[in-house]
Amino acid sequence: MNKSCRIRRSGFRDYVQVANEMLAFTDGRTKDTDDELWLLQHHPVFTQGTSCNQQPRTNPTGIPVVKSSRGGQISYHGPGQLIAYLLFDIKRLGIGPKSLVNHVEQAIIQLLGSYGLLSERRQGAPGVYVNSAKIAALGLRIRNGKCFHGLSLNVDMDLTPFQLIDPCGYPGMTVTQLTDLGIHHNIRQVGDDLIDTMQKQFQWDSID
Repeated sequence: MNKSCRIRRSGFRDYVQVANEMLAFTDGRTKDTDDELWLLQHHPVFTQGTSCNQQPRTNPTGIPVVKSSRGGQISYHGPGQLIAYLLFDIKRLGIGPKSLVNHVEQAIIQLLGSYGLLSERRQGAPGVYVNSAKIAALGLRIRNGKCFHGLSLNVDMDLTPFQLIDPCGYPGMTVTQLTDLGIHHNIRQVGDDLIDTMQKQFQWDSID
């Protein structure tokens, strides 16, 4: 079977609206539906995973706090952060949940390596880290062998809201971004480069 992935770019989008669209896509797909990778940015929002009840310690600018159907704890999304939502049929890809996480993390590690950055995983804390600071977060959901939600990669953003939460549920965790590490690519370029490393990891036959 030919394995294809469709790329959809949509600029700035409301978190709740996109989450609803992901769920509808996942529930409506068939065995012949191509995988899709959605690249976008969100307006400022705190999101809480299915097992999270944490609120920001303070919220002086009134950033919305919304419940998400992804796994994980509390996180922040905002302008300058690349969001990649993975609408993949992992059963068709022949991988399980742990392998999915490994492939996604490896795609990010390879991306950062192409920029000359050494990054790593952390046991028990999904995501990718540079010098012990988190640069990319993962939050996935699998339903009937199909995954949705995905990853966020900090490119060039205001990191201040992360100080109002325990990122991904870890008190005192520091976060970083590409610009602070001397990489000044724009979101579009980083998205293009991520597509390349994702294709290598998931071995799609074609990218549309």
